[in-house]
Amino acid sequence: MSFYPTTPQHQTHWNRAIILVDMNAFFASIEQADHPEWQGRAIGITNGKTGTCIITCSYEARMKGIKTGMRLKDAKKLCPDFIQVAARPQRYAAVSSRIMRALEDITPDIEIFSVDEAFLDVTRVQRLLGTPEEIARQVKRKVFEASGLCCSIGVSGDKTTAKYAAKLNKPDGLTVIPPWQARETLKNVAVTELCGIAGGIGGFLAQHGVHVCGDMRHIPISVLAQRFGNPGRRIWLMCQGLDPDGLHQDVAQPKSIGHGKIMPPNTRDTKILEMYLLHMAEKVAARLRRHQLQAQTFFIGLRSKDGWLASKSRCETPTNNARHIMKLAHQLLREQWRGEGIFQVQVTALDPKQTGNQLDMFSHYSLQTEKLLRVRDAINKRYGEFALAPAPLLKRSTMPNVIAPAWKPFGHRETILGN
Repeated sequence: MSFYPTTPQHQTHWNRAIILVDMNAFFASIEQADHPEWQGRAIGITNGKTGTCIITCSYEARMKGIKTGMRLKDAKKLCPDFIQVAARPQRYAAVSSRIMRALEDITPDIEIFSVDEAFLDVTRVQRLLGTPEEIARQVKRKVFEASGLCCSIGVSGDKTTAKYAAKLNKPDGLTVIPPWQARETLKNVAVTELCGIAGGIGGFLAQHGVHVCGDMRHIPISVLAQRFGNPGRRIWLMCQGLDPDGLHQDVAQPKSIGHGKIMPPNTRDTKILEMYLLHMAEKVAARLRRHQLQAQTFFIGLRSKDGWLASKSRCETPTNNARHIMKLAHQLLREQWRGEGIFQVQVTALDPKQTGNQLDMFSHYSLQTEKLLRVRDAINKRYGEFALAPAPLLKRSTMPNVIAPAWKPFGHRETILGN
């Protein structure tokens, strides 16, 4: 029995039809849409006006050689009229949410892959909406109506091939690779061009003579299965246009919730260190409360030029109160910090779990404390993060929050992170 689809090209109904929606230079496109004077200009997004590293940039900037991750000063050497734009993560999240809601008009079978990408399984709606290509054109219209932005779309019979197809014609492209053509289309594509095959796996494959996807047929699937387990079996199939992976629509329970912040280099002032640690502790605690979570084990870290000074410490009982987290931070400062210069802090809840419906009679909480935190959270939700905050945070870092790559418009991943 053959692994490979043999569907004739004239058949319009596919046994499986996957669409990948990829927004074009998403953050930069939103800024250009909101600021018409920037349309057609080379712009780049940085973390605030004081940011020095480009998060993403417009296609006009990319044509001049500017890339994500490039230093601002290097970008301006390539393009003297380059425009620096401070990131607005809340705006990007709002536009993303609007797009994802609009896509639900096409099909409920959606996997939000990232803030600017989504997979749609349109297999079940073909009889209602037409061929996969016709549905893809409807998707492009939906995205534009919801956001005023263009997107690139890949269509195929599996997720990996659809994602590969989406990047072939950017910006504003639509590429269809029918399932029965996927193997031949990928034959000469470097395996590292496929999503999920990074340098490490690519190196292993190269050792076995697999450099392009067509080489994969020369090695047994068991070679990858023995080295990588089930992911290895998937890689073997991915390279032949047969990725079996389905849509992942649920946001898994968080394994950790953390926040970090870069601070002025070689900071040695105890009060400044405490302020940064408190800032991160408050953000972690607020996120835990927002999603009815508590944690008992926390990673507290200070990074110097020689590496991390860090501890994994436990509170007496599970908590989502920053005051209890700061006790662990103060313990780290007392026991491990010897005055060396610090340039980054990190606070992470390592074991978040759902809170009970009733207060634990042995917990740190008093009813009054819980009520105060609830009121403060409500005020900050209405008027903005840290509208009401502990006094030491009045002089906190002015660097704005950033949007996480794994952001989702629902669940615990809807939070805009601070880095």
